Amino acid sequence: MERRAVLPWLGWLGALTLVTAGMIAFRGQLDKAHVAIAYLLLVLLSSSRTDRRLGLTLSVAAFLCFNFFFVPPYHTLTVAQPLDWLVLATFLLTSLVAAQLLARAQSEALAAGQRATEIDRLSAVGAEALNAPRAEDALAAIADVIRTTLAVRRCEIYLRDERHDTIALAASSGVADAAEDVHTPPDLPDPSVFALPTGRRLVEWVAESGQTVIERVDGAVRLSVDPTEDDAAPTELDVQRARTLLLPLRVRARTVGVLRIAHDHSLALDIPRRRFIEALSYYAALGVERVRLVADAEHAEALRRKDELKNALLASVSHDLRTPLTTIKALAHDIRMEGDERAAIIEEESDRLSRLVADLLDLSRLAGGAFTVSLELNAAEDLVGAALQQSSGRLTNHTLDVHLDASEPLLIGRFDFVHSLRVLVNLIENAVKYAPAGSAIELGVSRQGDQLEFVVSDRGPGVITGEEERIFEPFYRPAGSTPDAGGAGLGLSIARGMATAQGGSVEYSPRDGGGSVFTLRLPAADLLPS
Repeated sequence: MERRAVLPWLGWLGALTLVTAGMIAFRGQLDKAHVAIAYLLLVLLSSSRTDRRLGLTLSVAAFLCFNFFFVPPYHTLTVAQPLDWLVLATFLLTSLVAAQLLARAQSEALAAGQRATEIDRLSAVGAEALNAPRAEDALAAIADVIRTTLAVRRCEIYLRDERHDTIALAASSGVADAAEDVHTPPDLPDPSVFALPTGRRLVEWVAESGQTVIERVDGAVRLSVDPTEDDAAPTELDVQRARTLLLPLRVRARTVGVLRIAHDHSLALDIPRRRFIEALSYYAALGVERVRLVADAEHAEALRRKDELKNALLASVSHDLRTPLTTIKALAHDIRMEGDERAAIIEEESDRLSRLVADLLDLSRLAGGAFTVSLELNAAEDLVGAALQQSSGRLTNHTLDVHLDASEPLLIGRFDFVHSLRVLVNLIENAVKYAPAGSAIELGVSRQGDQLEFVVSDRGPGVITGEEERIFEPFYRPAGSTPDAGGAGLGLSIARGMATAQGGSVEYSPRDGGGSVFTLRLPAADLLPS
């Protein structure tokens, strides 16, 4: 027993000796009740100033002194009168119960004080998290409050980036480690195997596995809750010798970071202390989540501004290019009429560039919500005929097979004829670009419920798995594709935008046996009887 622990025992045993000696001097004038009250007061005083064990020990010692010095025959433990047994038993029972109850009341009062202090500290953590104007400042304040509340040397909060599978120090408070283990093993261990890494790599492992880890003062690393044991609590040895604690920070069952608490000596990790640390870690998790949400919001805002700038640039450039292109084509036409055949090339390239400018203008209108449509009743057969006529010049090495649904005498839809024609021609020309020479392109038309379906099928290479939606992004080209030089990767994006503006859609699906299937859906309509 340490010296500090021995001194109170010696002091109170000395007090018992002095009280006994004082009462022996007046033994003839004292009643047994006086002796019992004096000893009982001494027991209560000792229990109120020290721990329970000393109060119970003094109760037994006072009982023996009472019997030895104040119950006849004196200086023996023999009791001659049966009533004296009642007095002694009553004294012993009263002193033991009083010492026990007083110690329990003190313990509960101390626990209540600790809970009140913990609530105050939790309130402080919450206030720091809410009052800080920046998410990073709030996280730094939380780390500082946790360190001062737990009275530890160092508190670190790590932020996990799930998209890039990395973890970085987001906030810290206190004195850093004198020397950090920067050794990085090649691979993280399997969480089911308890050969844990050390140093910084351990933080990554905790974030990945979601396990709470203890580093002991002897350098050993242990899981705080060992899944191989029936007892779901750290061993007594680990609790007493824990120097560093690493807790995963969770928000809605997701591990968003790691809280690392380090001290020069062992940490107090009893059950009440662990619960308090868990409560503090919840605030740290909310702080980490706030940092992540702010970063996501800033990234989304940057993307939005980028799209706005891109759309404004497209609209501006497209408008500014139309006038010089018209002039160039007119001059090229005059030069060709004078007999210079090279001017025909200029005219052809001007037309190609004009189509690109028109696509850019349409794309900017679609992105800006300024695209207008005129919905009218139109026949699907008329739309197909116009598409065949407009795309006939591109079908030199292909055949186009058209299949109309024979079960429907007349397929009618409510759509914008001009824009729908543009969409259908884009889909046919896209099939021509990627289908092998000499292959047939199929166009089928049918009614499915309240929609007309125009299905364009080819035997091209198809689309790589995972890129089915990306092909509808502006300027995107599928990997490995070799389209002609006239395309800019805008056709499918414009086609989907125009179809959507009319209440329809454009979808891709792979074709059985190889190839692509693009389906244009437009609102169907019924002819009212006259």
